[in-house]
Amino acid sequence: MGRFGVRVLRLFSRPPFTVPGFANTCLLRQAGSTGALPGHRITTPGPSCLPRRGLSGTAVGQHVLALSGPEQRLLDKLYGGLISGQRASLAESITLVETQHPRKKELAQVLLQKVLAFRREQENSNGGKPVAFRVGLSGPPGAGKSSFIEVVGKMLTSQGHKVAVLAVDPSSCTTGGSLLGDKTRMTELSRDMKAFIRPSPASGTLGGVTRTTNEAIVLCEGAGYDIVLVETVGVGQSEFAVADMVDMFVLLIPPAGGDELQGIKRGIIERADLVVVTKSDGDLVVPARRIQTEYTSALKLLRRQSKSWNPKVVRASSYTSEGIPEVWAKMAAYRDAMLTSGELQGRRRAQQKVWMWSLIQENVLWHFQTHPSVRETLPGLEQKVTRGVIPPGLAADLLLKAFSESSS
Repeated sequence: MGRFGVRVLRLFSRPPFTVPGFANTCLLRQAGSTGALPGHRITTPGPSCLPRRGLSGTAVGQHVLALSGPEQRLLDKLYGGLISGQRASLAESITLVETQHPRKKELAQVLLQKVLAFRREQENSNGGKPVAFRVGLSGPPGAGKSSFIEVVGKMLTSQGHKVAVLAVDPSSCTTGGSLLGDKTRMTELSRDMKAFIRPSPASGTLGGVTRTTNEAIVLCEGAGYDIVLVETVGVGQSEFAVADMVDMFVLLIPPAGGDELQGIKRGIIERADLVVVTKSDGDLVVPARRIQTEYTSALKLLRRQSKSWNPKVVRASSYTSEGIPEVWAKMAAYRDAMLTSGELQGRRRAQQKVWMWSLIQENVLWHFQTHPSVRETLPGLEQKVTRGVIPPGLAADLLLKAFSESSS
């Protein structure tokens, strides 16, 4: 995590809280925060609401914010519609998860806790195996990711599967806006009642996914979608955060995707479980075959990630649908091999830990940036750094010192 994360995390460690259900849910709020919203009931903390570690033993400044009647009805409606497979409830639930409103973020966590409990029941009835298959698709811009997803999605829905597509679009660095144009390229799939497509802006998040993509996957699985496809923005060699939230990571490359040396370079290629050379039709068949051969040779030089699976390189064409059934056959073979060995379940457990720490780092940074002592000291130190009076490292240490002294 680095020096910043280690030093600051100690100031924010707190015991975990659980949400066994909507009826007895309690949400923690510390003194100094905004008061209760209209209709909220403030009660004294009970034994199930532990005080924050590092504070005094008394529950000074600790309150329990109970669910109001409208909030209870909203969560009941969303949860009921979600597990019954209503696409409108799924879309509204993802919107609730993506919000930045403090109170709505709390409600989203309550909903997610309930959906996780429902998913655990499904997995227990399935012999402890996951009921859904998560596939992440990444690649450079122009690799044909959206076209590939539409062809694969239509084939899967025709076979009886329910397919959810979480498409992440890049956000503008200047205006912050996003075109969200992936759905417009999936005209046939968007009209399919067995499919759900949700475009989301990256909003400056690195790694090609949004900070809430992992939670949106959980909601899609709770709604009964057994295949979840996550399409990332066009990424480079080191941006593969999607690999830490899916069961299988598929890399799509166009026929002009570079030579064998480009494939050997450490980065995104060594995280791929399957490499698909797209646009393998017409005049591009010969270049696609050459790229397939070169990347097959490159993968042999990389260390295996799994004892049960060797990464494969295949060719496919979204235009003619040639090779699409073979691609899905490789995906199904990977899923079966990983489930049989138990590696898929282990990978999911490890991914939850990775994303927990990722969110911790993000929230710690937000608390640091919005802390009054930091905001007061920051402008002067920034000026000294830009003028060359003090080095950036010293300025960072001074800010951390101001933050820790005022927080202790």
